[in-house]
Amino acid sequence: LLNLFTFLKCFFPFCCCRMLTRTPSVVAQVFLFLSIVLVIAIAVIQINQQQILSPGLKYGIVLDAGSSRTTVYVYEWPAEKENDTGVVTQTFKCNVKGPGISSYESSPGALAKPFDECLNKVKERIPAHLHKNTSVYLGATAGMRLLRLQNESAANEVLASIQNYFRAQPFEFRGAQIITGPEEGVYGWITANYLMGNFLERNLWRTWVHPYRKETMGALDLGGASTQISFIPEDSQEHFNSTLQVRLYGYNYNVYTHSYQCYGRDEAEKRLLALLLQKSNASSSVDNPCYPQNYNTSLTMKYFSGSLCTKSLRPANYYPNQLVNFQGTGDPALCQEMVSLLFNSTACRDREDCPFNGINQPKAKGNFVAFSGFYYTINALNLSGRFSLDDFNSSMWFFCSQSWTQLQFMLPKFEEIYARSYCFSANFIYYLLVHAYNFNAETWPQIHFQKQVGNSSIAWSLGYMLSLTNMIPAEGKLIQLPLKPPLFAGLLVFLTATALMCLLFLVYLCFVSHNQKNITRVEHVFVPE
Repeated sequence: LLNLFTFLKCFFPFCCCRMLTRTPSVVAQVFLFLSIVLVIAIAVIQINQQQILSPGLKYGIVLDAGSSRTTVYVYEWPAEKENDTGVVTQTFKCNVKGPGISSYESSPGALAKPFDECLNKVKERIPAHLHKNTSVYLGATAGMRLLRLQNESAANEVLASIQNYFRAQPFEFRGAQIITGPEEGVYGWITANYLMGNFLERNLWRTWVHPYRKETMGALDLGGASTQISFIPEDSQEHFNSTLQVRLYGYNYNVYTHSYQCYGRDEAEKRLLALLLQKSNASSSVDNPCYPQNYNTSLTMKYFSGSLCTKSLRPANYYPNQLVNFQGTGDPALCQEMVSLLFNSTACRDREDCPFNGINQPKAKGNFVAFSGFYYTINALNLSGRFSLDDFNSSMWFFCSQSWTQLQFMLPKFEEIYARSYCFSANFIYYLLVHAYNFNAETWPQIHFQKQVGNSSIAWSLGYMLSLTNMIPAEGKLIQLPLKPPLFAGLLVFLTATALMCLLFLVYLCFVSHNQKNITRVEHVFVPE
């Protein structure tokens, strides 16, 4: 108060000290002083005590509509993004009951109901107030690519049925689309490298940074109707036409990727069955060296010859509903010989950069992760992770020599449709990796057969979600202030107005006091003696 008095005395030199000590003046000075102090204090507290809050989580739903089944994935990421790409984690996975959506070509209206069970679980996982802001994407892969080639109107009807179903859901449906083979391959590559920590890692300060000089991994994906290989080649410029540029977390990657249609596990086996029928003298009973000994099954011609992939092997006397009996002989050597006939190596004419089907491919380089159908087959052989080519061959030979009865005790999870086909799958994987992709005894251990990392599945859907978060706008950080902005502004206006009023009042008192002094002096001059 003494400092304020000194300030006012300097500020108003014409004011008398007596005026400044009068009661109204003292009260005004006190209010002026308190107003100034409060304004400064509130401003300091508002600036220094603010808290930066995360804007929370965002959710995304991706449906992987494969050729054999549909899988629903729920992903979440912080609403503020790292270098324009969300740090995404998988929080939920659900397999839709029934076959893949391409199987509903004749009854597209029936495919909606199987989604209900998984979608109801998804609604429970995502907070209700975020449902309307949660995007849903459906990506269909090789099964629908084949259906579109075979019957485009049927494929469109299937997609339309899905769109009608999801428009009635509380989520924001962003459409159902058939993704291309290269897209499927590169999204799988993104997933594998993201989960392996090749794009981001936490440093000592728990912040996300780009790993220093860390190499990416190649990705090998085996689906039901197609297989994909993706990796960064030694010289990406040399294979520029076969590479896709991917931008993630502020870095660009030129990825070679190729998808081989009809070389998925299911379609390849159908081609084997059609080939066995073609080479057999009988039309109703055929030996299958890849089926276990003593296993018999009857399949309709439509099951294995009705596909677009087996059209060239379709018999002249093709009757879709005619049954063909396949008898397992469990002959590993003959099985491998028959599998080799599924690969067209003559189109390459012994070119080193052409593995099969006339497709140019750079030399496979570095470490690879093999997932989906690769993993499930290797797991059935009681192998996992990394192992030698010799170990794989011996396990495959042993498995393929077992009878159907013995297999039922060997497999941890026994399902007929998969158990009967594991021998074929193993031989197919061997020929694909060794003779097509040119892995050998030295480079085979560079392949890591893996299903998931932590709780996240290695599948193209996560890479798809990571790419999409480049297009989903980020939200800024939320700042929590000690005082709400309206209250803060109101207090500033009130205290500033109080200070100004006190200042004006003091100016007024000084002015009045000064005038009174002048009048007194004048009266003193004119008083008669």
